[in-house]
Amino acid sequence: MAATAIVATNYGGPEVLAPLEVELSDPGPGEVTVRVRAAGVNPIDYKLYSGAFGNDPARLPLRLGLEAAGVVTAVGPDAIGPAGPIQVGEEVIVRTDSGYTTALTVPATAVIPKPAEVSWEVAAGLLAVGNTAVHLIAATGVGPGDTVLVHSAAGSVGALVAQLAVARGARVIGTAAPARHDRLRGYGVEPVEYGTGLADRVRALAPQGVDVAIDTIGSDEAVDVSLALVADRQRIATIAAFARGFQEGLQVLGGGPGADPGTEIRDAAWRELLPLVASGKLDLVIAATYPLTEARAAHEFVIAGHAGGKVVLLP
Repeated sequence: MAATAIVATNYGGPEVLAPLEVELSDPGPGEVTVRVRAAGVNPIDYKLYSGAFGNDPARLPLRLGLEAAGVVTAVGPDAIGPAGPIQVGEEVIVRTDSGYTTALTVPATAVIPKPAEVSWEVAAGLLAVGNTAVHLIAATGVGPGDTVLVHSAAGSVGALVAQLAVARGARVIGTAAPARHDRLRGYGVEPVEYGTGLADRVRALAPQGVDVAIDTIGSDEAVDVSLALVADRQRIATIAAFARGFQEGLQVLGGGPGADPGTEIRDAAWRELLPLVASGKLDLVIAATYPLTEARAAHEFVIAGHAGGKVVLLP
């Protein structure tokens, strides 16, 4: 069986992305085959082919895509996922490294059930950012009565962090451009514009102080303001300012060198995230969708910045 995948044929910009016919193996023991209905786009996807993590020609053509959602079309013997046995016809979410494709065969352990109430687009775009958001909340111990500052609270990770913090009983102040403020208010977040004077604006909103700061953007402003407002550096976490984070003794989380990957927390996060999304208590904004064959345009849109939500490819 053949599938059409989008691969990086070289290292460079989005122009290196191209379709490739790939042979799909039948599922073996503990494996399933999934027809992909949607695939999430994440910044690490384009970093991989940009050469940021090396440019070994032996890795080409480079498969892409950390997350996908689709329908199970075949199962091998003993196909048991984290939620139990997997059946043909089941709608699922897939954790993978090659989600930009029309179909794929993966270990059953990488497949979790998709709630019927969750759209294909949201299902394919939720886990990479959602797992990160859950990790940030857990690592900083956000709870009732905390005042939490979320940098880039309208971004895909930041918006989920902000909503999860509100759900835990925290007061949340979120930085964003003014055009995003109404959306944040809808989440129960107090918006504040980033830029010069940010620390003073936050102090005016929270004269009693800030307990937790979560940086999802990695700017010097985010780190500087967090350090100025939060006394306990172990309650400041970043997923982007790696050099500054280590230098200042902050919690550095994610996939960077030396960062805490939070594997156990992230692997289990779907159990919290999916019921919240299915019940309408957690919102993931889909900024744009593109046909799979237009992956290059999708990446150009994401790289330009300020998408305001997740971008999803539709085979």
